[in-house]
Amino acid sequence: MTDERDANRHEFSAGQGVDADYEEFTLDPEELDADPTTVDPVDSRALTDVLDRRNVESDAVDVERLIDVGLSYMGINRFEEATETFERAARFAEEDSLEAQEAWVNKGAAHAELEEYDEAIGAYQEALRIDDDSEHAASAETNLAYALWESGSGEQALEHAERAVDVDPRFAQAWYNRGFLLVERGLHEDAVNCFDNAIRLGYRDAGVLEEKARALEEAGEHEQAEEVADRAEEIRREAEERMVEEQAGQGGMGGQGGRGGGRAPNGRGGRGGERGAGEPERELHGEGPEGF
Repeated sequence: MTDERDANRHEFSAGQGVDADYEEFTLDPEELDADPTTVDPVDSRALTDVLDRRNVESDAVDVERLIDVGLSYMGINRFEEATETFERAARFAEEDSLEAQEAWVNKGAAHAELEEYDEAIGAYQEALRIDDDSEHAASAETNLAYALWESGSGEQALEHAERAVDVDPRFAQAWYNRGFLLVERGLHEDAVNCFDNAIRLGYRDAGVLEEKARALEEAGEHEQAEEVADRAEEIRREAEERMVEEQAGQGGMGGQGGRGGGRAPNGRGGRGGERGAGEPERELHGEGPEGF
């Protein structure tokens, strides 16, 4: 007797099937058509998906554009995403290339914004391992000096500040950092010369003049120190007045100013001596991301 279930069983196709390479049934990762340079920098999940090394060949990634994405993160204060993006740029860049070095320097700057100084130090050291005499080397050296200072390694910081000046004698910020650290070592006359070099090279904000005045005071040049301190106070007052005017022009809403291109100072307060009430906190400067 025929089983009733067998009689009702559906008869499937007995055709020859499909080729093994039939695209619709492959289990291999699909080829990505997305352009990583068009990813919104705010969408970190999309960035991670698109730039996964398992799915994208190195030569399919525009490293320069990827660095731009990291800079966009920096511009909106998304520093964690920036560190991840710069690291990806470094990994996808040609090994030990200038692009890789630039990515490592910028990764260090993003870590410094998060006050993750150990990670910043590691990124700058990797950049300098690639090339300690390139167009990015002075930035790496001065940023490394800043991160070492913030982590409590003042002596090492001075070594790298001096190296930054050696690599690029026209780097005004490097001269400022060297002067700042020489003041800490009690070498006040040498520090004054460093601040003068920074000023001649265009670094003329109030902070430089305040440090110069401090060095002159410690060197016994009291009258000159007072003149420089007065000029620093005048510059600071003018800057505050401009800020008030800009805020008034924006209807009372204060916005965050963008950083300048290239080598913009981007430091936090250093570990200097005590200041009087109302006096500005002393700063050793770290540098903003390259190309920003």
